[in-house]
Amino acid sequence: MTKIGILEGSLRRASLSRAAGRAAAGLLPDGMKAVALPNPGTLPLFNQDLLDDGMPESVSVFIDAVASVDALLIVTPEYNWSIPGGLKNAIDWLSRVNPNPLAHKPVTIWSVSPGLLGGARVHAGLRHTLLSQDMIIMAKPEVQIAGAKGKLDVDAGQITNADTQAFLRGHLSAFRTFCNSWSGA
Repeated sequence: MTKIGILEGSLRRASLSRAAGRAAAGLLPDGMKAVALPNPGTLPLFNQDLLDDGMPESVSVFIDAVASVDALLIVTPEYNWSIPGGLKNAIDWLSRVNPNPLAHKPVTIWSVSPGLLGGARVHAGLRHTLLSQDMIIMAKPEVQIAGAKGKLDVDAGQITNADTQAFLRGHLSAFRTFCNSWSGA
């Protein structure tokens, strides 16, 4: 059973990407189990002085949660053509641990946006950052949920568009195969 950690890129309670992340658990194929990771908003801003004084408790909990999963699904909006600050901050904290809990871990990205591009521009920068952590990135098929307001029920955390739901199920099935190819399963 592959444990897939769902890492949210948004701090907002009523976020479209958080809704898609919650919906992912119900779309996983057999052989995968979803684990909701702590939201990056629980972490202080990375500051070496804080680390020098001792790892903050919220960061330790986050690191342990990420270390306990086999793979990551990052579900995120795009902020100013790039990575949301909270998500980047979470990766910065994870990068300070030895061994790094991200290293050699399969990862896939879903971007979610009410706009027409579906958050497409976040992928390149986020991949660049994840590569710096030695993550194994499934680059295709890309997931960009455009026009997300018409495809998601934020309150219920569900995908309401049948075509989007089918595409995401297929993506997660491909991710299971990708993860198994790296684990030797």
